[in-house]
Amino acid sequence: MPITGPARKDLRVAFWTRSSRLPAQAAAPAVETGTDAGTDLVTDAGERPVPDGPQDRPDLGTVTEGGAHRAGERQDGLVTDAADASADDDANARTASDTGTESDARTASDNDTCTGTDTPSGSDTPSGTATDDAATATTSDTGHGPDPDTRGDGDMDRPVAPGTGGRRGLRPAAARAVHHGATAVAALVVLTALLLPSKLGHLTAPMFLRIPVEGVFGVAALLLLGPGRGGRVRRLVPAFTGAALGLMVVLKLLDIGFDAVYKRPFDLVLDWILLDDGQSFLRDSMGPAGAIGVVIGVLVLVLLLLVLLTWAAVRLNRVLARHGAAAAGGTLVFGTVWVVCAALGVRNTAVPVAAGGSAEFLQDRVQQVRAGLRDKEEFARESADDDFAGVPADRLLTGLRGKDVIFAFIESYGRSAVEDPEMGPRVSAFLADTDRRLGAAGWSSRSAFLTSPTYGGGSWLAHSTFNSGLWIKNQQRYRTLTSSDRMTLTSAFRKTGAWRTVGIMPGVTRSWPEGKFYGLDHVYDSRNMGYKGPKFSWTPVPDQYSLSAFERLEHGKPGRGPMMAEIMLASSHNPWAPIPRTLGWDEIGDGSVYHAVEEEGKDPEEVWKDPARVRTEYRRAIEYSLTSLIAYVEKYGDENTVLVFLGDHQPVSTVTEDKLGRDVPVTILARDPAVLDRVSGWGWQPGLKPGPDAPVWRMDAFRDRFLSAYGDRPGAAPATGR
Repeated sequence: MPITGPARKDLRVAFWTRSSRLPAQAAAPAVETGTDAGTDLVTDAGERPVPDGPQDRPDLGTVTEGGAHRAGERQDGLVTDAADASADDDANARTASDTGTESDARTASDNDTCTGTDTPSGSDTPSGTATDDAATATTSDTGHGPDPDTRGDGDMDRPVAPGTGGRRGLRPAAARAVHHGATAVAALVVLTALLLPSKLGHLTAPMFLRIPVEGVFGVAALLLLGPGRGGRVRRLVPAFTGAALGLMVVLKLLDIGFDAVYKRPFDLVLDWILLDDGQSFLRDSMGPAGAIGVVIGVLVLVLLLLVLLTWAAVRLNRVLARHGAAAAGGTLVFGTVWVVCAALGVRNTAVPVAAGGSAEFLQDRVQQVRAGLRDKEEFARESADDDFAGVPADRLLTGLRGKDVIFAFIESYGRSAVEDPEMGPRVSAFLADTDRRLGAAGWSSRSAFLTSPTYGGGSWLAHSTFNSGLWIKNQQRYRTLTSSDRMTLTSAFRKTGAWRTVGIMPGVTRSWPEGKFYGLDHVYDSRNMGYKGPKFSWTPVPDQYSLSAFERLEHGKPGRGPMMAEIMLASSHNPWAPIPRTLGWDEIGDGSVYHAVEEEGKDPEEVWKDPARVRTEYRRAIEYSLTSLIAYVEKYGDENTVLVFLGDHQPVSTVTEDKLGRDVPVTILARDPAVLDRVSGWGWQPGLKPGPDAPVWRMDAFRDRFLSAYGDRPGAAPATGR
């Protein structure tokens, strides 16, 4: 039946109460109080009901017979808040008691309560109390929320108009701030990904204050699709673009890491094996648990980067869909600025404002992959050319017959150790003092520099280059070489049959099949040298113990014949803490004494907090290795001893500060003047320290020059005897 009288009045007032929350609607000046016994007037705290009469607004809608407009349904964009009007007033409308008192408590929302109480006099004067923690209305009593995405752009993040409901309607200002903040973060993430350099030394603030041309073209491409075009393509393109950006950032981070250690970019074809070697280094330095933790952390970081860049690209795509006109104008402006800056060469301090680094990076990676795929064929052609492959054994190394020849590699002994302004004076003073002492004992030396194929690590690449006379610059070449029958410097000694060939490899902790390729009769590694002491960070065996074991196991045996030994001294390996101290040769024993020595050393984690301390400990490690080697020669060497010692590569850039290139010192030391006479034409400088103007050879040139210098010369009689 029709709603008439006071009930109709209350419904209209309820409509006004709800609609008054819209900012555009002005509140009525009058406050309604009444004595109707049939209904309750309930309003929110602070809202003023509007009296019935001419002021009623016709566009609020009416309640028709039978409840056509039900509570909680939308009427002209507003949410009504009346009870269902039906023919059965007893079942669907609130009624008053015969005494004229009424209590009506209703919850308008989870945090909004209203109560009404009657006065004893029987006059219906409602009093309302509203509690709203957001100061705005939420959904209506029926639970209807805000409209779903009505724009069709898939964006549910835009603020909801006050009074229309929804969580965002609770705090519109906060919602807008979060919305704009998320968009700003997304833009910053994408911009950083595009401008991130691939070299450690380029990580400076000006690098990130440029205009990336890839961003300009990317926005233009999305705008060309249009908000209503492309359908699924429009939604998938940003997701795939974000994932691709994430992968590019991962590759750039790999390049930064390789640049810091090896001074070259990561090779997508050839360098994956080095990741496994890096994990082995972590396990040796930090223990299994620490290594696993680092690997898990890296994997989580990679996953987060992919997710973050994908989210950022999708987010920006939604913003472009809503603000296409503004985005098109901004793209035109930035594109024009980029072209002008590129044409005029405008620079931001030392870098150009018009950036195209990401495109160049991807182009370089494509070329690198192609070069990596071609490298195997190129190396096969290079290794096929060997001038000494057919030289008869009786003409090889005739100038060294009867001598004990030792090739010693000192880990990370680079040009920086003797020329760096901070470290060089101390190391140079040590070498000069040693020169005077050795000269007094009848020793002579010649020194120069060799350019290593590697930097900061990858010692095996340097060892194989020095031995084979080939430029072994990557793992693919190393594997190809060690599976071939190429004659190495050490195998040349074995080929003659005049020397026993041995290797002292303290850094080898598992089987090393490459020993056969190098032509070594026997290899002593960390497992069979009898060492009972502790590891010194990565270094399994201290250098002085390695030399002591060589003397005990091979060199000091009575009645032996001439010997060629290749010795790796590893105590100067990164991280250079703790460092062993020099002991008396009769104190070393089985190495148990080093437990106390190791406890005296520094903590590598503390050392690596300060680059200056890192350089200091590196210098001390080089001095320890040199001291151990020279002390061994002084004690156990004789007129038949020939020592060739060199570095394998420069240390990491924390030490070198990206100076002095890839050169390493190399020295020949002997008592017999005839040994050094053979190399007089090399131009090497006297003494243990090469000067700044000393000759520099590529490391792969040493094998052929050494074999030429100490092989039979035309017309010369073969050397005989020990």
